[in-house]
Amino acid sequence: MNFLLTIFFLSIISLIFIRKHILLVLISLEFVVLMLLLISVIFCLKSNYIFYIHVLFMTLFVCEGVLGLSLLVNMIRCHGNDYLNSMFLW
Repeated sequence: MNFLLTIFFLSIISLIFIRKHILLVLISLEFVVLMLLLISVIFCLKSNYIFYIHVLFMTLFVCEGVLGLSLLVNMIRCHGNDYLNSMFLW
């Protein structure tokens, strides 16, 4: 379990520090989501909980991924690249 928490925190750190391309941000965000899902599955296995909530989690994670990819496609069409500095976000 400590190994999964370490991977989760490393993915959070990579999400914070890697902000040049939006594709790298989306990959880091998907890795965070994957670790959250894996940690919750292991918690439910150890505690004998019902796995219905994981179907809801997976549905929300897929919607988040699709929304991120549509944002990436729209940004490439409008700005011609996927640099986050080309937009006036921060």
